[in-house]
Amino acid sequence: MTKTIYELTKEDWNSLFPIEIVDHNPNWKSVFEKEKEAILSSVGSDAILRVEHFGSSSIPSIKSKPYIDMLIEIPSELLFDEDLISKFETLGYAYFKVPKRDLIPAYMSFGKGYRFDGKKEQIYHIHMCPSDNIMWEQILFRDYLNENKERAKEYEALKVDLASKFRNDRGAYVLGKNDFIKETLDLIKQQK
Repeated sequence: MTKTIYELTKEDWNSLFPIEIVDHNPNWKSVFEKEKEAILSSVGSDAILRVEHFGSSSIPSIKSKPYIDMLIEIPSELLFDEDLISKFETLGYAYFKVPKRDLIPAYMSFGKGYRFDGKKEQIYHIHMCPSDNIMWEQILFRDYLNENKERAKEYEALKVDLASKFRNDRGAYVLGKNDFIKETLDLIKQQK
């Protein structure tokens, strides 16, 4: 019996979707724009206040996982709204609630493009929350790396190293980037 995306274990995720770092694809920007337009057309600008492309695929000077990461701002009252979740499910997204951890409040997450049959499809990740969520610092991180190529290359080297060590351990890969991201955000705050 085939599992659904909601039934996958941590081991399933790690074996089915290993960490892969690839050269930057200049088409990622237009892929993001097309998906953003589809979301806005379907869901509407009353619910969607802002859509940002973030993550390494939004930084043209470095290698990345071939995923399109989006940060979507919504009004506070729509956080965990079932009608909004349903609209994204209609667009082919699977919904996951991200629990509160450390300084990050709980928020909504969606994924699309994960196939179990081995066929490649564009993968999208959405992180959705109001503007007061600390997740929005990721836009500062993106902008800083786009303006500071040397720091961006350091991030790329870290990601390549982590991907080689943790190809089948998504959690360790993500955790391995945390200190670098925090140090970079601290640099940004010191410059203000």
